[in-house]
Amino acid sequence: MRRRRVDARARRGVPRAAVTGIDLDEASIAAARRAAADAGLADRVSFLRQDAAAAAGDYALVTIFEALHDMADPAGVLRTVRGLLAPGGAVLVADERVADEFTAPAGEIERLQYAFSVLHCLPATMAEDPVEAAGTALRAPTVARWAARAGLSCAVLPIEHDFWRFYRLSVLD
Repeated sequence: MRRRRVDARARRGVPRAAVTGIDLDEASIAAARRAAADAGLADRVSFLRQDAAAAAGDYALVTIFEALHDMADPAGVLRTVRGLLAPGGAVLVADERVADEFTAPAGEIERLQYAFSVLHCLPATMAEDPVEAAGTALRAPTVARWAARAGLSCAVLPIEHDFWRFYRLSVLD
């Protein structure tokens, strides 16, 4: 019962919002479609199984959550995203938080991020013949460099979190 009240409030909160989700994984897309249908949002929330670099549309906000570091051509994807933004639009990126420079010994959380990187993220990206592979150790200067290559500014948002760093990317004037 409580879930319906929350969903109904969310639906009323932004009734004209339309959302498109993109992922390469069919199981994730199927689960997302079920969740949207269960929440009564399937009429305005859709999910596409495709490469983010092939996306099309006109969006006020593009979000990339915990995925930029896994992309084989992150600057190329950001160039595509730049072309998707409506005037005044923005990109919100949330990715792992690590130090901006490598130092040893790293803290516990950073060591955990390196383990994720070595055991999954880097090998998965390297299997795609990447343009650039960052892995889970995605540093703020790297995101800023990729954004600049795509014609986007990059600001680290002042949101404190042990695991995540948040970025706002905008079209450069």
